[in-house]
Amino acid sequence: MTTRVSTLPNGLRIATDAMPQVDTVSLGVWVAVGTRHEPPEINGVSHMLEHMAFKGTENRSARAIAEAIEDVGGHLNAYTTREHTAYYAKVLTGDLPLAVDIVSDILQRSVFDEDELARERAVVLQEIGQAVDTPDDIVFDHFQATAFPDQPLGRPVLGKAAIVEQLTRADLLAYQRGHYGAENMIAVAAGNVDHDRFVAQIGAAFAGLLPAPGNGLDGARYRGGDYHEERDLEQVHLVLGFPGVSFYDRDYYAHTLYSMVLGGGMSSRLFQEVREKRGLVYSIYSFSATYRDGGLLGIYAGTGQDELDKVVPVICEQLGVLADTVTIEELDRARAQLRAGTLMARESTSSRAEALAQQMLVHGRPIPVAELLQKLDAVGLDDIRRLARATPQSPPTVVTLGPGGTLDPFAAIRDRLG
Repeated sequence: MTTRVSTLPNGLRIATDAMPQVDTVSLGVWVAVGTRHEPPEINGVSHMLEHMAFKGTENRSARAIAEAIEDVGGHLNAYTTREHTAYYAKVLTGDLPLAVDIVSDILQRSVFDEDELARERAVVLQEIGQAVDTPDDIVFDHFQATAFPDQPLGRPVLGKAAIVEQLTRADLLAYQRGHYGAENMIAVAAGNVDHDRFVAQIGAAFAGLLPAPGNGLDGARYRGGDYHEERDLEQVHLVLGFPGVSFYDRDYYAHTLYSMVLGGGMSSRLFQEVREKRGLVYSIYSFSATYRDGGLLGIYAGTGQDELDKVVPVICEQLGVLADTVTIEELDRARAQLRAGTLMARESTSSRAEALAQQMLVHGRPIPVAELLQKLDAVGLDDIRRLARATPQSPPTVVTLGPGGTLDPFAAIRDRLG
């Protein structure tokens, strides 16, 4: 096994995945806080905090941060999800100390200058506007909000414009102090890295990092329902979904494979039946969104206004017959896709760092590849059939965005699935 884990006295965990054959290192710090930890009145603060971390520290200006990493040919970035925030870099092995210094600097000594905040608020508002103007992007926010209404898990990661406009420096500082503590963070590196040396570097860089209160969660409460927004677009964007499973569910791997069989590629049921045989869509696929205490199974389709009334019945039909018609060949094909994807990702330092961070955040330990593949191999046809029978019986979520087309009422869709 190539991974090692250590814990600093202040509670900060450090994990590495050694790849001595490469010349680079991907490293970062993953913070166990995201959109679902935000109070409603500051929705979007996690994402804004991520942006502002790059806008100047006590030691470097925003330009100096960018120049320092690009002077050595590296790159630095970050992202926010509903359950965590990541700050990461990729550099040549010899530049690892510099990358550690920059990441630790932006996480611990950002100044959140008022003028920079005003400029970056405008940037984030443009980002929100761009998402709103991208129908095959914003439709998933509507889907999330409809599946998990009136709760943190249903709120947008970017936040709502009216709230973001009001976020203050004090909001950012208070949120950072309340959540960015040592025990809520994991430092990860994958590539040509020496574990003990990396631990020493992280230990020195984060020696003053204090604990923070635990990040409690408002539990996921799937409800479902429907949401329809008419827009003057060329296509109708449809998402149909159901409750899924959590990271800790015994059906996690079976559910992933079920989603692959249903709509995970060009050979999948939905692609073949809806696009190839009937030509009703340009794009159709299924996806699985997984959280600590729940999840979603979703089906996305982009279709014409005149085809909408035909698409949903075919999707419902395939959901209904899959349990009785799924074959071992379909399961093995989906398994091969996931197996290959897992092994191919191991050729990338960035992918291995991301995977290791996710495993530490969710399970508290690295999961060997052999264990992952063994769990995939343990999924049988009966598991897929059981999930295929149960899923359509759950309360659905139906969301459309685009020109008004003929669509069965929500109750009729629900009855068709039942």
